[in-house]
Amino acid sequence: MAAEHADDTTTAGTNGTGADTDAGTPTGTDTDRPTAPQDLDPKVAAAVSAAEAAGPQGGANVRIDSWIWSVRLVKTRSQGATACRGGHVRVNGERVKPAYSVRVGDEVRVRQEGRERIVVVKRLIRKRVGAPVAVQCYVDNSPPPPPREAVAPIALRDRGAGRPTKRDRRELERLRGLEASRRSANHHKP
Repeated sequence: MAAEHADDTTTAGTNGTGADTDAGTPTGTDTDRPTAPQDLDPKVAAAVSAAEAAGPQGGANVRIDSWIWSVRLVKTRSQGATACRGGHVRVNGERVKPAYSVRVGDEVRVRQEGRERIVVVKRLIRKRVGAPVAVQCYVDNSPPPPPREAVAPIALRDRGAGRPTKRDRRELERLRGLEASRRSANHHKP
């Protein structure tokens, strides 16, 4: 019985070349670089590796405004910089400037259009990539967006209906909640 157990550990402890390895742990420098998941499409995996190759090398850093643009959280880099200056971007709970250096493992919160995106940095990239590659660069912890029915529709007029009458305007203001503010503003006039 002891001999059978020894044979099992010997076969489990080799990697086919006769070299001894720990069960389940990779050898060499494989632990130093992130690996792409095996279930990825080959084109996406190739694009991810190309994005990593174009990323920072040897201790170089990536600006937060550039990174959120690269992974498609904002449409333009200037919008990313503006969001940072306006306090809409937080890294690990702190407001950051556009030139802040982001690192792997940082939690980035971007608030835009009434919604907050919460992502954890998985890969650093500098160049903008396609959406399938971009989602491989972060872990999305954002709450799901509200359903479209839950968002109150803005009162829209039919195309070609012409200019709204005074009555139409008052109804629109009442729907938008502006009626009370107008009455209080007009009420205090001397």
